[in-house]
Amino acid sequence: MPDGPDSPAGAGPDADPESVARAICLRLLTMAPKTRAQLADALRKRDVPEEAAEAVLSRFSELGLINDEAFAEAWVDSRHHGRGLARRALAAELRHRGVDNDTVKEAVERLDPDQEAETARRLVDRKLAATRSLDPQTRTRRLAGMLARKGYSSGLAYRVIREALEEEGIDLETDFP
Repeated sequence: MPDGPDSPAGAGPDADPESVARAICLRLLTMAPKTRAQLADALRKRDVPEEAAEAVLSRFSELGLINDEAFAEAWVDSRHHGRGLARRALAAELRHRGVDNDTVKEAVERLDPDQEAETARRLVDRKLAATRSLDPQTRTRRLAGMLARKGYSSGLAYRVIREALEEEGIDLETDFP
């Protein structure tokens, strides 16, 4: 809903800054969950005074409308299962959204290393058929690149790729000069 002349966010200079901040935050939160830092940034861009912004953000946090811990947990679950992102990529995305390092660390540590490896295997299996016409070295490079872009370590990527290719009867140790 755009900020029109009848909405508090579209009111003139006489509008109560806290009402403006509340309207902005509520509108943004109805679109999608946001971190406290994202909301603070939006309020800064709209020239909401610092004191009014802090008061509204604190109140929204007390009410549970802003909860960076819950946001981080949901983000990790959603992006890992939906996009196959690894811990490193998930942590970078959360930091980019203004989640503090302790909360990021706690959220990504909930991701089981075995589950992360299984997700990497599924990603490789999905891409494997499309690379069958290529030589093992090129296949490995492409698959490793795909996993690297999703935040997987080179060690895990190579192990998962080697296992997948060995299931096809390709031994990377002897096939690579």
